[in-house]
Amino acid sequence: MEKTKQTVPSVVPRHVAIIMDGNNRWAKKRFMPGVAGHKAGVDAVRAVIEVCAEAKVEVLTLFAFSSENWQRPAEEVSALMDLFFKALRREAKRLNDNGISLRIIGDRSRFHPELQAAMREAEAITAGSNRFVLQIAANYGGQWDIAQAAQRLAREVQAGHLRPDDITPELLQTCLVTGDLPLPDLCIRTGGEHRISNFLLWQLAYTELYFSDLFWPDFKHDAMRNALADFASRQRRFGKTSEQIEAGARV
Repeated sequence: MEKTKQTVPSVVPRHVAIIMDGNNRWAKKRFMPGVAGHKAGVDAVRAVIEVCAEAKVEVLTLFAFSSENWQRPAEEVSALMDLFFKALRREAKRLNDNGISLRIIGDRSRFHPELQAAMREAEAITAGSNRFVLQIAANYGGQWDIAQAAQRLAREVQAGHLRPDDITPELLQTCLVTGDLPLPDLCIRTGGEHRISNFLLWQLAYTELYFSDLFWPDFKHDAMRNALADFASRQRRFGKTSEQIEAGARV
């Protein structure tokens, strides 16, 4: 019943970004270990991918593991790494068969070499897919992303290829790890918290924010469709007035 196709909203975001929060609290309510919540969250990932594909979203970015998550208990981090490794090996062919290109964004240097190899392999398997892009943010932080972009530009200046005055917001944006993709139109956070937690800090400047009280494992097809419908009901002004937007729509 839940997977029955619904009418696609008239306005669909090109890029949806999601902070998948609440896995641990979902498990705790059921007197289960935290990793059980992360495993249950895999079904929510599949559901959201299905709805985004159905709605013809172009890019879906999922915040899987932040640069701050290393501070969690060692056994939880280890279990998460094992789950990530197995998911990459298991899901890459399925993603490719469904025309989904996988990209992993973030600082990979801290991951075990075997996991880094699995990331490269999964990206290579799906490289020819073009239905839409699935980005997994792993060991990612928005501040890190801006810093690495600034470092790239500083090296260009140092090499004499750029002048400091050549650096514009548009140029810096191209140096972010998402620089070749459209900016997020919609950012969803589950779990009832109302913050963005160092996720895509630059990219979210004009993004519509949507907060759900559902824990991530419970955020399935209908919840995702509701978020898309809410987005379609909003007027995005980008600094203009409502009258300007309405006048432009009539032209």
